[in-house]
Amino acid sequence: MKASWVVAAIAAVVVAPGARAGCPPAGWDEAALATLRSTRFELPDEARRTGLARSLLDCLSDPRPQLRDETAFEALAAWMRAGLLPASQLDAMRIDLLERLRADDPNGFGRPFAALVLAELARVDRLKPYLSASGRESMLRAAVAYERDVRDYRGFDATEGWRHGVAHGADWLLQLALNPALDRDALSDIVAAVATQVAPAGEHFYVYGESERLARPVFFAARRALHDAGFWRAWLTALSSPAPLSEWAEAYKSQAGLARKHNTQAFVQVLYVMVRESGDDALIQRLQPGLLAALKALP
Repeated sequence: MKASWVVAAIAAVVVAPGARAGCPPAGWDEAALATLRSTRFELPDEARRTGLARSLLDCLSDPRPQLRDETAFEALAAWMRAGLLPASQLDAMRIDLLERLRADDPNGFGRPFAALVLAELARVDRLKPYLSASGRESMLRAAVAYERDVRDYRGFDATEGWRHGVAHGADWLLQLALNPALDRDALSDIVAAVATQVAPAGEHFYVYGESERLARPVFFAARRALHDAGFWRAWLTALSSPAPLSEWAEAYKSQAGLARKHNTQAFVQVLYVMVRESGDDALIQRLQPGLLAALKALP
């Protein structure tokens, strides 16, 4: 009797709502998922596809890159981009992933890959709106908070693959910046969040393309022309300030200073090239004065 009670209790925990089912999902093994991957995630059975999409969320925190990145993320992105997941499921995934951003993430994969899938969800909403105004606002607040709060700057590992938290957050902010349903204040919040990660405190040098990814939401926010040249000059002036150093010459005296110089320069240079090569004369007029001033301020 006691043994039966224990078994029943364990079963109840396993099927409890919100419980993590594990990875690979029930009914699938790594070989079956590899086969699915080889077909570019073709799964005509709608019920099977939507069920697997729900289950693959648990693989986003898996330390195996083949399951986390090459299967879970790529499958979800492929199905969303093909319009193969219903709006009700997209919104349920959004809620689930926002919860995962607040959960423990001991291996450092869960939050960055939740952010990356949320970027895809934001992309769907941009192209074919399914979120309510309050849902979109919740998405914006979460994206801004996520990017601002990233402190794990690990990029690529030859065994474990990517974490790339800052870049994934920037991708999420990019999709929101492109959304015409978001107004000037929302864009101001997006570029403010980016500014917090352009040159983070400490000795971390960006070497995995983070500066390029951070520049993209700023570029497309600026392209929407909701802020004038004065706004961008002030934003870039603050960004290129040496603070907490008293002057940029001090950067050469510490690793933290060198990292700040390197990361700030990389971002401003990338954004300058993007603007100059855009062919958008109005955008160039808005941003070029501030960008040139920032470049001249940097050593």
